[in-house]
Amino acid sequence: MPAFASSGDLEEKQQTLEIVGDGVYALTAEGDPNVGAIEADDFLVCFEAMATPTAARQWLARLREHTDKPIRYLVLSHYHAVRVLGASAFGADVIVSHANTRALIEERGQQDWESEYGRMPRLFKDPGSIPGLTLPTLTFTDRLAIDLGGGRFLELHHLGRGHTEGDIVAWLPDERILFAGDLVEARAALYTGDAFHREWSTTTLDRVTALGARTLIGGRGPVTREVGAAIGQTRDFLEVMLREVGAAHERGGTLKEAFDAAHAALAPRYGGWPIFEHCLPFNVSRLWDELDGVERPVIWTAERDRAVWDLLQS
Repeated sequence: MPAFASSGDLEEKQQTLEIVGDGVYALTAEGDPNVGAIEADDFLVCFEAMATPTAARQWLARLREHTDKPIRYLVLSHYHAVRVLGASAFGADVIVSHANTRALIEERGQQDWESEYGRMPRLFKDPGSIPGLTLPTLTFTDRLAIDLGGGRFLELHHLGRGHTEGDIVAWLPDERILFAGDLVEARAALYTGDAFHREWSTTTLDRVTALGARTLIGGRGPVTREVGAAIGQTRDFLEVMLREVGAAHERGGTLKEAFDAAHAALAPRYGGWPIFEHCLPFNVSRLWDELDGVERPVIWTAERDRAVWDLLQS
């Protein structure tokens, strides 16, 4: 049996800081979660917080080589622990998320913290530096605009349920740059353990496409100017899962049979991409629940993680 989730992935990844527009920064790291920042006239908006304050401070030290503007806003694309628990390092005046993200942190943030720490221990640099759960201080439901000055605006959009029920994207319409969070990945496998597969693969990705981005920073993977290809890869991954798991479910098969079918169909294209083996058992388990009529994702706990992994990766 493979090592549990990403617990065996202990090698540090090479980080790349890319300036993707005038005062627009993206930090990527070989399939680790991406983060970014946008300069306004006299402040910064940061996008995503990393897993611990110590990890976040390393990112901020690199950002400070380019700008010393104060951080006014920290935007959280969704509630997962590796995206939010480093928030205290930013000293942001305002922490922004979708209203559903705040509710999810309150409902299941502690369990998600314990789950993700077990799945991806390398990302939790100095876990003792985490002061506790991060609660957003400003929430919205559909759209929020941040005035950057000089006639520029950063638009935050909820385009529908997808990776979670609270995903938001950060959109710079003048530059046509999109921070997509985990709604889109670029040459990295999808995690769908808390997803709404049918909505994500159709209307939500349709709305992402309709923005017309020229540069995209996904949740994982490199910055890409091949935006259509990244969205297409994300949609294809979801559609293959829906087809294979759906067929097993319809014929009265087992969860293990659905996992094996999805793995066989996805591995030729995606098997070598970051976190593919880690994610797929949790992906299939959530989709199976959806097909059973379970509307909202069941809370992942460290114990449930191990049970699903042992069943499907055996």
